[in-house]
Amino acid sequence: EIDTKTVQVGNKVKLLDMEFDEELEYTIVGSTEVDLASNKISNESPIGKALVGHVEGDVIEVETPSGAIGMKIIEVGK
Repeated sequence: EIDTKTVQVGNKVKLLDMEFDEELEYTIVGSTEVDLASNKISNESPIGKALVGHVEGDVIEVETPSGAIGMKIIEVGK
């Protein structure tokens, strides 16, 4: 059973990109299951690392090559 209280591998996470006011949805997977075309990102990627362990309502900052991005976790599901 996948826990949906905190973000972890196997969860679908709906986010709000606070800079562009745009909703995004990712599934957090292990590094061997990454499929960017299906929005499956690794728990080792910058966004994945920033999300793991957080809960709905948290605002996280993700360091990317083009600078920091603020994102709000809207929903954690399976």
